[in-house]
Amino acid sequence: MTDAPAGVTLPSQQDQPEEKLSYRLITGPDDRAFCERISTALAEGYVLHGSPAATYNGINVIVAQALVLPYAIATADAAVATAVDRLDSDEDLNAEAFEGHA
Repeated sequence: MTDAPAGVTLPSQQDQPEEKLSYRLITGPDDRAFCERISTALAEGYVLHGSPAATYNGINVIVAQALVLPYAIATADAAVATAVDRLDSDEDLNAEAFEGHA
């Protein structure tokens, strides 16, 4: 049984190797090696999450980029959609929540 709302198909967990983390934050000096690390992660199936961040440590510009696997995003989105659907459809819960209120 799945928690996905009707009409939503989630990617199979078998599609993602277990050793990959759902979220990664890659940091380092703003150089070719950093860009290669990001490029490698993108080739492994990660997608950029948010904007990169940059700071200066007095010597180098240090950058950071968050990456996530699409499976993690789809799973989180489906979980939120399911929770909202359950709240919207649970009339008993809604009645109890407002019981005794004018």
